Amino acid sequence: MTNSSKIRNFCIIAHIDHGKSTLADRFLQITKTVPEKKFKPQFLDRLEAEREHGITIKMQPVQMKFKGVVLNLIDTPGHIDFAYEVSRALKAVEGAILLVDAVSGVQAQTLSVLEMAKKEGLRIIPAVNKIDLSQADPKKTAEEIKEVLSPQTEISFVSAKTGEGVSSLLERVIKETPSPQSLPQKELKSLVFDAHYDTHSGVVAHVRIFSGQISQGEKIYLVGTKTEAKAEKVGIFKPHLTSERVLKAGEIGFVLTNLKDIHKVLVGDTLTHSPTLKPNFSVLSGFKKPKPKVFASLYPVDENDYVRLRESLELLSLSDSSFEFRPELSGLLGRGFRLGALGSLHLQIIRERLEKEFSLETLLTAPRVKYKFKFRDGSWQTTDQIEKIDFTLVSEVFEPKAKIKVIVPAEFQGKIMEYLHQQRGTMINTQYLGNSQRLFLEYEVPLVLVVRGLFSKILSLSSGFASLDYSFSGYKKEELVKVDISIADKIFPALSFLAHKNEAYKEAREKVDKIKEVLPRQLFEVHIRAQVGSRVIAKAKLSPLRKDVLAKLYGGDRTRKDKLLKKQKEGKKKLKQIGNLHLPPEFFQKLSK
Repeated sequence: MTNSSKIRNFCIIAHIDHGKSTLADRFLQITKTVPEKKFKPQFLDRLEAEREHGITIKMQPVQMKFKGVVLNLIDTPGHIDFAYEVSRALKAVEGAILLVDAVSGVQAQTLSVLEMAKKEGLRIIPAVNKIDLSQADPKKTAEEIKEVLSPQTEISFVSAKTGEGVSSLLERVIKETPSPQSLPQKELKSLVFDAHYDTHSGVVAHVRIFSGQISQGEKIYLVGTKTEAKAEKVGIFKPHLTSERVLKAGEIGFVLTNLKDIHKVLVGDTLTHSPTLKPNFSVLSGFKKPKPKVFASLYPVDENDYVRLRESLELLSLSDSSFEFRPELSGLLGRGFRLGALGSLHLQIIRERLEKEFSLETLLTAPRVKYKFKFRDGSWQTTDQIEKIDFTLVSEVFEPKAKIKVIVPAEFQGKIMEYLHQQRGTMINTQYLGNSQRLFLEYEVPLVLVVRGLFSKILSLSSGFASLDYSFSGYKKEELVKVDISIADKIFPALSFLAHKNEAYKEAREKVDKIKEVLPRQLFEVHIRAQVGSRVIAKAKLSPLRKDVLAKLYGGDRTRKDKLLKKQKEGKKKLKQIGNLHLPPEFFQKLSK
């Protein structure tokens, strides 16, 4: 138990690849929190998916000690899709190191996470990283930071890789980050900012204590779910779970609840002692659960794994409360789930975690977004499942839009602006970033464009020098048409999509060509068509597999050969009439890439 004046709670915020995890590694080594023989790079990144992608996905708390002060650090993700993780970390701390790469400078996501930290009233400690690199320009980067903060801002210069300046940065954290102030109430008030499930201990709640204290063995009460439980153990993150006798106001730690029902612990809930709350008791300001922006269907490759998939998704949702799922039935793929996530990478990570952590093979369809439909009778419907919409009854379609922020060197401005205009983008703002030769572009674009890989396209157009951030900006009326795909004269609703009427042919052509490329050849000729209503706007033909029915013939006259070939031709014609088309799961997997 530590006096709150000797505690500093802080996090590291930055754009992706600016060195957060490496800086956290140096902190762990300098403070000797992790023995050198047990240390490995990206120490706080525990998920296999994090190590494979080289990015932080889950926030990770750790307690360190430096010069007599307890430092509670929360390492946060940098990718746009995991901004919700950052928002939760910011609620549990008083300070934030804003880390900026000296090579690439201030990026789009840098500005977004900075705004989030400012809204929470955190003390911002800016630092320029990677000063050891030959192509680094620390002075220019510092000027950009001052442009977005203030001209008087003190900037730290560090190399997380070599350790240069890192100790001084930690001293700044101690000096400038406010110590946690306890609420005037004496009763226990703690915020559940994260959680995970342990097979033996049940739900483990990650908490920040704002008032009072909690001891091992005490009764606890979760206000949001009205759940009583017992604190089997309490403790701190070192970064492994380390038991303590008590956690007091200002501290960050964990509570083993022994609850086996994961739905009883909500991230953002207030944890206290007793269900008998005083009249003036108010819950802590939690987190606004983000609404999913991207949707896709998830099916087990083995249909017998459906129940296991459901249980695995429930366990996953405890540590990642930002995605939603519900059961879904497909005539083609069987029983599965409709997933709602914060972005395309988020969907991909969910699938990878199911594979790595639960040994489940799954099929994920292409991501979609929700549209609003107004019908002729005046009713409305919002859905991503456009195959269920009867377009003969629709009077207006409203498309979801995203506000994107792009920071790019001026030399690539023309290419990117031209591309965004081609994709129905509307310019909101453009200006130079400080005195640099980099531009800040702000556009409104269809959200589906972001989902389909806008970030990769922007990187390609800028030779890897651009950065992008986006946020949902609402719905706008657009002239959209529904394009249905038929294969072998059978419409497959799961392949239907919406397109602007001026782009319908182009998108239909691309879809038809892609289907022809990935569809396995059949024993009969297959026609692939894209149509708006009954009007075919694009088509392709997949030639049949040819079996050599003459292979076993040795000699004989021509009549016998012709008879076999005629029989084969009639058989293929009959197959075509039956339409016995098989679409394997791999087809949808390849099509969604």
